Amino acid sequence: MKAVLVVEDLPDIRAWLVETAHIAFPGTEVVAAGRCREGIDALARQAFDVVLVDLELPDGSGVSVIRALRQQQPAAVPVVVTIHDDDEHLFPALQAGAFGYLLKESPRQDLVTQLRRIADGEPPLSPPIARRILAYFSHGGPRVVDVTRFDPHEAVLNARETDILQRVAKGYTLPEIAGQLHLSRHTVADYVKQIYRKLNVSSRAEAALEAARRGLVRP
Repeated sequence: MKAVLVVEDLPDIRAWLVETAHIAFPGTEVVAAGRCREGIDALARQAFDVVLVDLELPDGSGVSVIRALRQQQPAAVPVVVTIHDDDEHLFPALQAGAFGYLLKESPRQDLVTQLRRIADGEPPLSPPIARRILAYFSHGGPRVVDVTRFDPHEAVLNARETDILQRVAKGYTLPEIAGQLHLSRHTVADYVKQIYRKLNVSSRAEAALEAARRGLVRP
């Protein structure tokens, strides 16, 4: 293993993934990018053995990075690292050519163990993802949606996102929310990023106003 590319826009999560890659592949060069375009440009400059990519990026879907990797460096291994464990994100990523799919909420050592499976030709899959794929074959397959058509400003929040929005509006910090929900700080930060995009807001104050409008907190 000579080089790994990490494509993740949140700086603290990006740094965490870079360190995780160093642990999984000692002595490997790790290059970091914060956007789809930066990741695709990196592919044009350098060969990589493994690419760790988030799906929700400021300038598009990480699926576009996977597709570019398959075209430019077919021998490289693309692995999704995300908070999303639903069919609408999983299967389009796999169809685009993702070899693995890992959840950010997993402990670092679990991610390291999964990533090291690549050397044996085994796909790195978080257990919930492996179970979902098995369910695909057991029940005839899910409804597949093209994740590249995901609207980042869609205002419908799922239960977890609604819960986190409410806690953000109440003034809890990310570490406090992580402790309350038994999630990693990185996972909560990724949820907040997703919530801000869906609501088309850019600050805690704007998020709090939207939470009040939805009746989650008192204005």
